[in-house]
Amino acid sequence: MSGENETHQRTDMLAQSAEMLKAVVDGLTYEAAAVRFGISRTAVERRIKSLAIQLTQAVGVEGLKEEGAAFVRRLRLHREAIHVALAGFVPQAALNARTARVLSVLEVEQGAIRIKGRTSRPWHDLALYYILFATGLRPLEIARLEVRDYLNPDGSVCRESELRPEAAINGKLRPLYFSSRRLENALAAYFRERCECRHGIGEPDLYRGLDPNSSLFLSPTGEAYKITSNGGPGQKRYVCRVLLEIYRKLFRYAELKGLSAQSARLTVISRMYTRGGDEDQVGTILGIGERSAVRELLPRPKPTLAELLDDLV
Repeated sequence: MSGENETHQRTDMLAQSAEMLKAVVDGLTYEAAAVRFGISRTAVERRIKSLAIQLTQAVGVEGLKEEGAAFVRRLRLHREAIHVALAGFVPQAALNARTARVLSVLEVEQGAIRIKGRTSRPWHDLALYYILFATGLRPLEIARLEVRDYLNPDGSVCRESELRPEAAINGKLRPLYFSSRRLENALAAYFRERCECRHGIGEPDLYRGLDPNSSLFLSPTGEAYKITSNGGPGQKRYVCRVLLEIYRKLFRYAELKGLSAQSARLTVISRMYTRGGDEDQVGTILGIGERSAVRELLPRPKPTLAELLDDLV
């Protein structure tokens, strides 16, 4: 019975996604759509983009390529064609359209070995790579991290930190944990390089000699990675293009099929599930407010009744 309920819920959600797509291509903003449909703005954008990509793959939208489906401006330019395509389209579950995948511990480490052997900034780049899998943060959130988010004044690692509202994409404070030995080792080496190069220097006896308000990751010249506006008038959308390009380079170096920032987040979800975490806990760490949105990313594995009842006594 629960399986039937889940099927009905998924069908209703996909139908709602289609209505949201229609509304947005007709001119409604993501923010207004969030209010109309009673979900978060992030969920609106994610579901619309997922559906638009499916639409280009399964039906085709005249004049619109798959890569253009991720941009609302391009969707609106093909408004009529999208309405026509939607009329005869039966969307599939978002899981079927996802290309990112969960990576094993061995794969992550193999990728790190390849990156270290190919990049000119091994400690900086390894730390960037590991922090994706250690925290589930998005690249823009990583670009906004500061030394004080990672280090205590005495120079020790702040194991239980917080992602500041101004750093979080959704603008909400959430817990941030730094408990990865590999990330810690890479950042320790990178901090030593920063001190040697005099990049973001502070008081010698505090924060390992670094300025606590300087960015956690800096460019080769010691400057913060530039964050620019990426939205239309009135929309608070931002992007760090330089860091995104660095990540693309690192993903190429790693030579892992399906590796992306999204696959890193899926890997974090999978690891949390394996350790007994639930959708609420995953949502808290990743900044996702709805259990259904977490399930869309990666449903929690459910044991069969036979497995649950096997050898109980």
